[in-house]
Amino acid sequence: MGLVYALGACLIWGLVVPVQFRWLSAMAPEAILAHRIAWSAVFVAVLLLVLRHRLANPLPLRPRHGLLVVSAGLIAFNWLLYVTAVGSGHMLDASLGYLINPLVAVLLGAVALRERLRPVQIVAVVIAATGVAIAVAMAGKLPLLSLGLAVSFAIYALIRKIVGVDALLGFCAETFLLLPFALAYLAVQPAGTAPADTFGFVLLVATGVTTALPLIWFATAAQHLTLATLGLMQYIAPSCLMLLSVFVYGERLAPDRQVMFALLWLALILYAADSFRAARAATGDRGSGMPASPEEERGT
Repeated sequence: MGLVYALGACLIWGLVVPVQFRWLSAMAPEAILAHRIAWSAVFVAVLLLVLRHRLANPLPLRPRHGLLVVSAGLIAFNWLLYVTAVGSGHMLDASLGYLINPLVAVLLGAVALRERLRPVQIVAVVIAATGVAIAVAMAGKLPLLSLGLAVSFAIYALIRKIVGVDALLGFCAETFLLLPFALAYLAVQPAGTAPADTFGFVLLVATGVTTALPLIWFATAAQHLTLATLGLMQYIAPSCLMLLSVFVYGERLAPDRQVMFALLWLALILYAADSFRAARAATGDRGSGMPASPEEERGT
């Protein structure tokens, strides 16, 4: 189920959310972020009421739960960068950021969590890193916006994995930690913080759903997958975003991005094929009475 949750989150991030923010591009990014937090709080409160009997009890609180303060700040920063990029017509820069992100996630997984990669997976990571390096070299400049998106979300994923709290409760904590700041902004800057038309208002309300659901699904997947696998699956969202930006919104896909896109997808195919092979081998070993390793049980 971890793969299913991760796939659902990536498809929403890659196809639904950018269209929403592009339609809302007349608003200031800070205003969209404030509304996104506020409506996410409403949606998650409803979920808590409906699912309260099925949620894992987080008590007693542990010192690691305090890291949710850091993860809340990181995800707010990531959201603001993303909304700014999409609204200003730089969807390809946002796509590049989330293409670099899995490389950072793999590095963090190896350093912080001692996650080990098999040889084919190492080859896949090297190919992906080569693709990003070629794109940066051909462009001739360091993509600061893209790097900000990549690093902030990779560290966010690491923290959520370390905290280990229920996905819904963790997102609820992050949302309500950010809510006072969002409400304060909307109270101080009431002018221009909401669209005049009904359709725009409905879009703002819907950001609560499209923000909460993929993040909850992503956090759920993080509990069942290694950080490396979770990171490399995230190539799906930026690839969708790249295709959307070129074929729907008319952004130019430069030659460096074409090379990078091809190498990144080659890396993803290699990594996925190796994970599938390992999962089948683990199933065969259990059928022969041999226990599977923890990594094999997660399908990685």
